[in-house]
Amino acid sequence: MLRYLAATALIGALGLAATPAFAYKIFVSNEKGNDVTVLSSENFEVTDTFPVGQRPRGIAASPDGTRLYVCTSDDDTIKEFDTKTYEFIRTLPSGPDPELLVVSPDGSRLYAANEDDNLVTIIDLTTGSRIVEVPVGVEPEGMGISPDGQTIVNTSETTNMAHFIDKDSQQITANVLVDSRPRFAQYKADGSEIWVSAEIGGTVSVIDAATKEIKHKITFEIPGIRSESIQPVGVRITSDGTKAYVALGPANRVAVIDANTYEVLDYLLVGQRVWQLAFSPNEEYLFTTNGISNDISIVDVADDEVIRSVQVGQQPWGVAVADVE
Repeated sequence: MLRYLAATALIGALGLAATPAFAYKIFVSNEKGNDVTVLSSENFEVTDTFPVGQRPRGIAASPDGTRLYVCTSDDDTIKEFDTKTYEFIRTLPSGPDPELLVVSPDGSRLYAANEDDNLVTIIDLTTGSRIVEVPVGVEPEGMGISPDGQTIVNTSETTNMAHFIDKDSQQITANVLVDSRPRFAQYKADGSEIWVSAEIGGTVSVIDAATKEIKHKITFEIPGIRSESIQPVGVRITSDGTKAYVALGPANRVAVIDANTYEVLDYLLVGQRVWQLAFSPNEEYLFTTNGISNDISIVDVADDEVIRSVQVGQQPWGVAVADVE
């Protein structure tokens, strides 16, 4: 607690987050507010809010940091914005109810899960046109992509599977049965594993990328919290592959995990109904969206301490970070 107070006091005294090596922006999609909140890396204060459409959820930045993509689920579209001016650029051809999306590492393609029609939509970001729709399981939600961009992973909430899609053939090459209601898929930076969270199952399945077999299941136990309240959703793994963070929904905790041994190291108390996660570009900080308390929490990754919370919009859902010069 003393370290927390000291860090908070220092931030307040200097008016800085920690003197970031480069400027970036944090974008938060507010599911009920129908807008996106923007925070600055200089002081973690809200600088702007702009409308985007009905029920924004999945959100991602282009690899070069110039574009922001937002799933406006109740508009059945994906919208593209300029990350500097927040100007609306274009609507991309999504199927009904897009929920989560990923952008390819080279920035050429976007992959979106369309929850209502059991499809993954593949979009060419150069032309803004739909390439193909890939049939997957029932209620697709989570979207992950391998570091080389060759394999896309979708999770289907009702089928309880992770579907592996080949970039070139645009066909499913493997289906892996996981636990109930999988919500998120995250590759390790070296491409060796995919971590899939199961909200109702209460686990994270670690899948071997080569064999497509589950090599480990991570479970969670928090003293004083009922097991049914521990609902894994967002997952992030540090680029060096040493630590992972899992948002645990109504448990109001983020689990800190040794990504090599799969041991849960700690549970960090954040806001209410923690949902999605994102790192700062240098992975100095982790940002969490807390949908019921209408705020984000900021975690110091080196110390695994929550150093601050910031109020944003109504029911924050997704979070993306863009490196903006």
